[in-house]
Amino acid sequence: MLTLDKIYHASYVLKDVIRPTHIVKAEGLADDCHVYLKPENLQITGSFKVRGSGYKISQLSEEEKKRGVIACSAGNHAQGVALAATKYGIKSLICLPDGAPISKVEATKGYGADVCMVPGVYDDAYNKALQLRDEKNYTFIHPFDDENVIAGQGTIGIEILNEMPDVDAVICAIGGGGLISGVACAIKNLNPNIKVYGVQAEGAPSMYESIKQGKPVALDKVSTIADGIQVKEPGEHTFEYVQKYVDKIVTVSDDEIASAILKLIETQKMIAEGAGAAPLAAVMYNKLPIKGKKVVCVVSGGNIDVTILNRVIKRGLIMSGRQQTLCIELQDKPGQLVAVSQIIAESGGNVISVHHERAGEGTDVTAAYLRIIIETRNFDHVRQISDSLKAAGFKLV
Repeated sequence: MLTLDKIYHASYVLKDVIRPTHIVKAEGLADDCHVYLKPENLQITGSFKVRGSGYKISQLSEEEKKRGVIACSAGNHAQGVALAATKYGIKSLICLPDGAPISKVEATKGYGADVCMVPGVYDDAYNKALQLRDEKNYTFIHPFDDENVIAGQGTIGIEILNEMPDVDAVICAIGGGGLISGVACAIKNLNPNIKVYGVQAEGAPSMYESIKQGKPVALDKVSTIADGIQVKEPGEHTFEYVQKYVDKIVTVSDDEIASAILKLIETQKMIAEGAGAAPLAAVMYNKLPIKGKKVVCVVSGGNIDVTILNRVIKRGLIMSGRQQTLCIELQDKPGQLVAVSQIIAESGGNVISVHHERAGEGTDVTAAYLRIIIETRNFDHVRQISDSLKAAGFKLV
């Protein structure tokens, strides 16, 4: 049974294991509410997961420790288990989905674990871990559906209230639901007036659908850039705690998550993975009733692969009107490219790529297309440039 006493005990046990992550006031993230960040992306292993796995492993019996531990993970739980197991001198084996970011795989090995790559997503890695547990008699460390793991994650809730007792709402991402279950349990037991909101990716809304239908639901497939919350089915325990303690769950798109990652980099100099940026995406895109409120977003992790980060930044630039592709139909005659460039320059845009091609069948024989990528300030700036081009007689396709 998860109790506030258990969460406080986890807080005591973990004080020498985890790194303090003090709340940061975040200016410039939202106009109509006061946003603060709980930066678990700065936690040891780069994620909150070390709390739950650290507490769970500390509570194992000597017999369980001797057998060695096995876990499944999209990456963050893997690193937490590997670190905690190594700290207690326990052998660990981690099953990871083959789509897990390379940085998470290598970090897991670096913390001392053996790694087994499994084709598919998190749920496939979970089934493989259970198979190996039964074959080799390992002790299984569940990433979210375990009372001790949930208690470890709940220490975040205690820390938030210790540091900011007047907070109005706390927002967490939801994958399997371990983080929000622990945080919501701690907060609602200490102050039931504080709202706790959950955020899922549109491409993996397992808890959202489960709460809507009143029972745990298994999705056929999941797909999102937020690999840390890419879970097909919530846990039995976590479903019950979310149903009991969480006020509302909303979903955000991958584009919204990408914009939030970019916003954190630019305004806070802080790198978050997709799951870590999801709560901020919900704030930025007005998904929650928090106008005028003091809100803490839990930035749950920062373990994003640099190749994915590159793509996400590009997507974030497009989503926020900072980069735009224009396709312009031109008459194929001298001076056209100069005229287009001059209009863009005078409007304050910056050209970063140009592709010019002769028009194909079905168009004027003297026509050409100019595909041009420009850097802009925002969507108003894009409209200003487009209007200037149209006013000069150019046709935007």
